[in-house]
Amino acid sequence: MTSARIDPAEFQGRRVVVTGGTKGAGGATVRRFVAGGAQVLTAARGKIDGLESVRFVEADLTTPEGVMKLAEAALEQLGGVDILVHVLGGSASPGGGFAALTDDHWHAELELNLLSAVRLDRALLPQMIARGEGAVVHVSSIQRRLPLHESTTAYAAAKAALTTYSKALSKELGPKGVRVNVVSPGWILTEASEALVTRIAASSGGTPEEARQSIMDALGGIPLGRPARPEEVAELIAFLASERASAIHGAEHVIDGGTVPTV
Repeated sequence: MTSARIDPAEFQGRRVVVTGGTKGAGGATVRRFVAGGAQVLTAARGKIDGLESVRFVEADLTTPEGVMKLAEAALEQLGGVDILVHVLGGSASPGGGFAALTDDHWHAELELNLLSAVRLDRALLPQMIARGEGAVVHVSSIQRRLPLHESTTAYAAAKAALTTYSKALSKELGPKGVRVNVVSPGWILTEASEALVTRIAASSGGTPEEARQSIMDALGGIPLGRPARPEEVAELIAFLASERASAIHGAEHVIDGGTVPTV
């Protein structure tokens, strides 16, 4: 993706909140909306570098307090939100299958991958409904259909819940002028994916290369021959949030290089 392909006025005047916007697909999404002229507010546990034009809230969105901190900042600093993109997610659970997952692991995965989005929607969507317009994009995962039982059972289950919740939300909000869509990536070349490789290697006693191959094998391969780049995921998110996608609602959009082997 190059700046020459981006209309710098596409999101002019639009107020955008992106969660998890300091790195990976979230960071790429922030940069994409900024390039399109939007006012952007993001939040994460760590600070953002290199984008002085981006408003930032340091908050832990796995807690109700962190979500409220972001929501209040959005309403105070932006005066409202036109586009809400929930990229935050990931997995820190150990490998070893279902028996290795404690209640604490399950709670952590659900807080990060499901409840953070639910709480932020509850805080910010009423002002979209009151205006009769808005766009919401939740980032799920193809693992809701292709879970890696060795390492991401709880993550996959949480993302499945997020996708189902998003569908229900779309049916409720569509008649009120607010569009809701889901983006489900496959393997993305991010810091988080490398952390997963490290955890799998540590659990199995193998090398990082063997761990990467085990992920590829578990996914059944990627026909395109490579993982997606964060910028490619960000471009799909931006499209769904734009007026170009004004009739797209209540849908899940997969970006996985052909990894899911079925229709």
